[in-house]
Amino acid sequence: MFKAVSTELAFPQREKRIMEFWRENNTFKKSVTNREGCPPFVFYEGPPTANGMPTIAHTLARVMKDLVCRYKTMTGHYVGRKAGWDTHGLPVELEIEKELKISGKKQIEEYGIEKFNQKCKESVFKYVREWNRLTERIGYWLDMDDPYITLTNDYIESVWWALKRFWEAGLLYKAHKVVPYCARCGTPLSSHEVAQGYKAVEDPSIFVKMRLT
Repeated sequence: MFKAVSTELAFPQREKRIMEFWRENNTFKKSVTNREGCPPFVFYEGPPTANGMPTIAHTLARVMKDLVCRYKTMTGHYVGRKAGWDTHGLPVELEIEKELKISGKKQIEEYGIEKFNQKCKESVFKYVREWNRLTERIGYWLDMDDPYITLTNDYIESVWWALKRFWEAGLLYKAHKVVPYCARCGTPLSSHEVAQGYKAVEDPSIFVKMRLT
């Protein structure tokens, strides 16, 4: 009734054949265009920073994203899967500070903000090839050909446009909030940035015992 399934499977070769089949038949794009006109499910990837190598944590997160998008496609939705690159933030600046052997806001200003920014822009796409390879190898279907990039003027202006709409709708207000601050960098820090480089250290203490009078 059924052909016997061989237990002698070479998984790397099978993976390679499947990827080649998807590539030759444009399977990902067909999965999107076949749903044109259906209710949309909008997916913009929370973008990774490509100046660092992808890790197992990125792989797990991307598998979860892919599962959601495949499920929504199966339920009859048009799922455009747009990739993105996060090109802002302290990790990028710290990378360039190490490269230039400088430290802190004052030395960045002495080096030249425009030159420093250019160095950061060159750095953020350092590992794009590795990210693209990972994306394909784990079967994560994503439009890598037309990503949104946070350093482009188009993206920056779109954020300002959205902020203006919030202002016009009366949704912005002035208040106070306590946030971590880095005196070395001269900037507030996110909780994620505070956790970078975290390590347990021994802090010796001295206790002095005195009589009460």
